[in-house]
Amino acid sequence: MKESKDAVFSIFRNLKAELRISLIATFSLAVLLCGIYPLAVWGLALGIFPEKANGSFVAPGGKVVGSALIAQGFTGSRYFHPRPSAAGEGYDAMASGGSNLGPISQKLIGSVEERVARYRAENGLAENASVPADAVTASGSGLDPHISVRNALLQAGRVASARGVSQREIDGKIEAHTEGRDLGVLGEPRVNVLLLNLDLDGRL
Repeated sequence: MKESKDAVFSIFRNLKAELRISLIATFSLAVLLCGIYPLAVWGLALGIFPEKANGSFVAPGGKVVGSALIAQGFTGSRYFHPRPSAAGEGYDAMASGGSNLGPISQKLIGSVEERVARYRAENGLAENASVPADAVTASGSGLDPHISVRNALLQAGRVASARGVSQREIDGKIEAHTEGRDLGVLGEPRVNVLLLNLDLDGRL
């Protein structure tokens, strides 16, 4: 009987010790991973990349009009148009995401065909002219602020005509806002649509 009680007390002591260790480990990891680590990363980012760490806000004249990291919808012939967006009703930073339609989806195929026809028409392209993929497909986030250089150049004629300036001037603006490959090798050169359109309006 005594041995049975001793065994029960031993199990209880072991459980108590294990529970204590578990609670200490949980609390320690919570403090480290939910407190110290995020604060350290935040502080390091503020020190090295203060603008990016604060959202890369674009504030011409001191008024925030957007972020260089988040696309906005631009319409009208005077402006360069961004990639299509499936985020919410479009370009909704609170509902970032893609359409989740697969490559054999008839809905996706139909949407792309419609976008291709509209892109060719609004930019004065031939019916068989090739169209950049980023002009007719949404990004995974629906918030990609960039378009390809080719996409921008194909829109340049329309923008120049609508603004009554030479295409050479518009091409110069595109070149000025073309960002190179990350680290010199990753990705492709790209153009930030928000910054380009603000520059065209003389707001940068």
